[in-house]
Amino acid sequence: MLSGCNECGCDEAGRGCLSGAVYAAAVILPDHFNNDELNDSKQLTERQRYALREIIEREAVAWAVGTVGPDEIDRMNILRASILAMHRAIAQLPVRPGHLLIDGNRFAPYENIPYTTVVKGDGKYMSIAAASVLAKTYRDDYMNELSKQYPDYQWNENKGYPTVAHREAIRLHGITPYHRKSFTLLPPEQLSFEF
Repeated sequence: MLSGCNECGCDEAGRGCLSGAVYAAAVILPDHFNNDELNDSKQLTERQRYALREIIEREAVAWAVGTVGPDEIDRMNILRASILAMHRAIAQLPVRPGHLLIDGNRFAPYENIPYTTVVKGDGKYMSIAAASVLAKTYRDDYMNELSKQYPDYQWNENKGYPTVAHREAIRLHGITPYHRKSFTLLPPEQLSFEF
């Protein structure tokens, strides 16, 4: 960790989903911040994630969440959309980061801020883990709300990921405005309707 430089961790959630926006968060933690429970959000229970979100939002120097919707994802592809969501999160920070730590191995420069990509960074850096928690919980909130409009797809449970139940719902009911049309929503053998 680079002390005193407003190091900012960035991570996304929802990249592999069939529906909904991709979310990203940017988090600047205080120097020497430590929390033994904070880890890659996928390793945490839902209850742990939401408890940690309160701590992160209260103790972070700055944090923000950015999104890119399904129509934009279809226009640009999911990798570019994930990076754009990170850019949108960084742009909302009230403090300019001195260095960006990006989960994964791909990024596009943002306003000449130095950056480092870190594969599985959410298990290595607190700031990336914090961003992982925020991106995941805010996206879950969003998918839970969408599920009320489209209960057949069980988004409150699968969050838009390609589960058997989600794909069966697509086969039976077709797609919604929130589905990513550029994704393979059904394997060829299941296709029984026109998009």
